[in-house]
Amino acid sequence: MVNKAYRTIPKVDVILNEPVVRGLSYSPELIKRAVQEAIEKIRASIAAGEVQESPDAAAVAARVAGELTSVLESGLRSVINAAGVVVYTNLGRAPLCAEAIEAMVMTAKGYSDLEYDLGQGKRGSRQNHIRPITRCAFGAEDALVVNNNAAAVLLILSTLAQGKEVIVSRGELVEIGGSFRMPEVMTMSGAIMKEVGATNKTRISDYRGAITDNTGLIIKVHRSNFSIVGFAEEVEIKELADLSHEFGIPLYVDMGSGIPFDLGPYGISDEWTIPGCLEYADVLSFSGDKVLGGPQAGIILGRADLVERMAKNPLHRALRIDKLGIAALSTTLRLLARGRHMEIPVLKMICEGVDEVKERAEKLKGLITRAQAEIIPTRAVIGGGSAPTKSFPSCGVVVQVKNASTVHARLRRGEPAVVSRIEEDRLIFDMKTVEASQIEVLADTINKALK
Repeated sequence: MVNKAYRTIPKVDVILNEPVVRGLSYSPELIKRAVQEAIEKIRASIAAGEVQESPDAAAVAARVAGELTSVLESGLRSVINAAGVVVYTNLGRAPLCAEAIEAMVMTAKGYSDLEYDLGQGKRGSRQNHIRPITRCAFGAEDALVVNNNAAAVLLILSTLAQGKEVIVSRGELVEIGGSFRMPEVMTMSGAIMKEVGATNKTRISDYRGAITDNTGLIIKVHRSNFSIVGFAEEVEIKELADLSHEFGIPLYVDMGSGIPFDLGPYGISDEWTIPGCLEYADVLSFSGDKVLGGPQAGIILGRADLVERMAKNPLHRALRIDKLGIAALSTTLRLLARGRHMEIPVLKMICEGVDEVKERAEKLKGLITRAQAEIIPTRAVIGGGSAPTKSFPSCGVVVQVKNASTVHARLRRGEPAVVSRIEEDRLIFDMKTVEASQIEVLADTINKALK
């Protein structure tokens, strides 16, 4: 019976001659390989007793064509973020400003002096194109840029604390997206983690009592995505700085998301800022693609002697930023240095007034024709591990539907895809994160989903 089943498998040439396969615009070698793999899967299913007869040539060809198209035509899809989460990690974090996009396109179109010193006519360093402007923009002694903040954490620990103890509060042993855990990074870097205090309370005496001759670093970590409140106590950065300087041990502050200036006037108060941390830390690091509003990058600031050691660490090469990131980040930092933060989309969304958001909500409401819609006040959040307990005023459009989750699923499959909020089986489109240029397309997508 098994041999008979094998004889039902169509030949490769017959499958390749099917119209659905002949119509594919991929290389013949790739298509043939896909057909052969499909046949091997059928053979395996017969051998396992899962099927008694092979699909015919047309069915196999249709399967191959579908799978190839699915794989080769897949990629990132455009999404309209109507969730009111400004730095939506799963939706690509920070949208770039127009000037940064233009700089990336110009860099990508041709050659550049990425690692070539045009004046000297010899090899240069890519850090020469980003290190000075980063240092200048934040008023730091020195700076280094790598491909993300996780890389920055690894490079700092590997350089300053390999084989040495790193003192950290138990309440700051965080896990962020993608199961990235601080204890595991410390282990990978070769540092020896030394936990102090309790989950909810850590005092300066805990840090002082943990210092030994083998202490290489004291670290203060921003609690991304959560906050400890109530019966809690932690040591401020300034107090830790005084202790670290007393013993001559560097203090490293892992900010996670770097807030470039005080956002108190915009409803986000009492959060760590880059200038505030830089005042006390010997080294600090943060993401370039969160509140800063730039591309994916890990920015390291601090004492020149410590940063230079990191630049010379062989690990630096594996973690370096690419040319497109350099182009986009330098442009973003230039805008920030010129006080033009309202041209950086993330900072504009955070800082704009609620009246501007309401104007966009009014326009969207007027374009929704297939369901009852009304404007409601909402609360937006920064997201991306920034200010986890804070929100600020926004405005949204609520749409009354029978099954919000079903409609939301249709919206996610739209072109472009749309992600909104669902509260009490109501669809809410928070306009804080929707640009004026997206409103008509958003309304069209909503109307189609409600059809």
